Amino acid sequence: MEEYSGGSVEAEHLCVLVHGLWGNPNHMLNIAKAVRAQYPRDQLYLLVAKRNSGSFTYDGIELGGERVCLEIEEELDLIRSRGGNITKLSIVGYSLGGLVARYAIGLLYARGVLDKLECMSFTAFASPFLGVRTPLRGLANRLFNVLGARTLCMSGRQLFGIDQFRDTGKPLLAVLADPNSIFMCGLARFKRRTLYSNIVNDRSATYYTTSIVKSDPYADLSKVQVRFLSGYEDVILDPVNPVAPAPPQTKSEPLTAWAGRWVRRVPIVLALSLFIPLGMVAFLVNSAVQTVRSARRVKLHESGLAGVPVDEFRRLDLWIRDIREAVEHTYENLNSAQDQEYLLVDGSSSGDEPDTEVEARSENTLVGQSACTGDGEEAVAKDDESDASAADREILALERKESRTHHDGSFPTLALAPYQFAAIQALDSLGWRKYPVWIHKHRHSHAAIIVRTDKKGFEEGNLVLKHWVTEEFLA
Repeated sequence: MEEYSGGSVEAEHLCVLVHGLWGNPNHMLNIAKAVRAQYPRDQLYLLVAKRNSGSFTYDGIELGGERVCLEIEEELDLIRSRGGNITKLSIVGYSLGGLVARYAIGLLYARGVLDKLECMSFTAFASPFLGVRTPLRGLANRLFNVLGARTLCMSGRQLFGIDQFRDTGKPLLAVLADPNSIFMCGLARFKRRTLYSNIVNDRSATYYTTSIVKSDPYADLSKVQVRFLSGYEDVILDPVNPVAPAPPQTKSEPLTAWAGRWVRRVPIVLALSLFIPLGMVAFLVNSAVQTVRSARRVKLHESGLAGVPVDEFRRLDLWIRDIREAVEHTYENLNSAQDQEYLLVDGSSSGDEPDTEVEARSENTLVGQSACTGDGEEAVAKDDESDASAADREILALERKESRTHHDGSFPTLALAPYQFAAIQALDSLGWRKYPVWIHKHRHSHAAIIVRTDKKGFEEGNLVLKHWVTEEFLA
């Protein structure tokens, strides 16, 4: 990695790479190679974040973001001490690293660092911006989401949206997407925001969360016909018109073919029935160990003994109006086995309210987003005394209403949580360039999308990196 990181004093552009859960800087090696092949050291300075390596990523998005913010500030100081002058900033996040990077961006914004820099590109590869909660209802929701959230320490609680961040009463993911927060205002500074999302086989972060959408047109690929981006066929889909209805099939599947397919699955089912219980035991034991270790690190961090000036970061106000591999394989396999569920649209829910009230709340949310663009005086203040459950019902009522109006064959709305619907609306208001990715040659697409290791079957990810560095990255 040392061969590709760093830069010369002539470089004016700093690009920061942030790895994901249980990751390390070497996971970003092929991204670094792609960047360096396109931009020499005298043109681009490359920083690969190191302080969140390994089990440190279990400590939560907040602590991870503070560490990355400190690394960036230290690197800028180091470059200046050597006679350099960085005037541009780009940030790349992979998986959980995308959320950590967004937290760091908010801190950099609040500390005035971004005021001195031209913010160029923010890119996320397979980052779960809506969390990793599987869209399920009832008992399945409690089993896979609530239980799963408690096996990945603080990062797990935040990724599943069951935490309450500081004194906000909201999950951290909701605060990150609040239109009036430093995190959204910092993100809005970037000239370009780009997403790359796997459409299949991403067991860590599924399409809806990595692409910030409320439906999944790729849940059944037999029902759609995909369209690829010219020059990047078979891997990157056309972001403007990615799918069309599949042509009608005239022949039904022969019974022998159907039976043969299920016979081939028998060994897999038998293997899973043996190894999943053993894997779960090992996974839970490891989770308990990591929870203890993470608690110790968090205690050191909070006391200021971990080398991070916590007091400086925590004094920052979160709200702009006041200041002017993700998951371990065992859980991945269990989680990916669940079918996504959709919102009920029969209108029988008690959450339905008069259209005028629902539309008014939606309009207020949009108006509030002007705070980051300099129109803070006109922004709608957040109603701290509002009834949260009533607000959630209004959000769900609006989504059901919109789902009922979709009679054109569009895809149904997933059974997301209210804070996820609100995050989609707020994040989309910033504008994104979204690229669906279809990795064919390997079933671990979460790692293949960035060629996390030089492994057979991951080579399709090189086409993704080529597209990003030549078509999307702003120099």
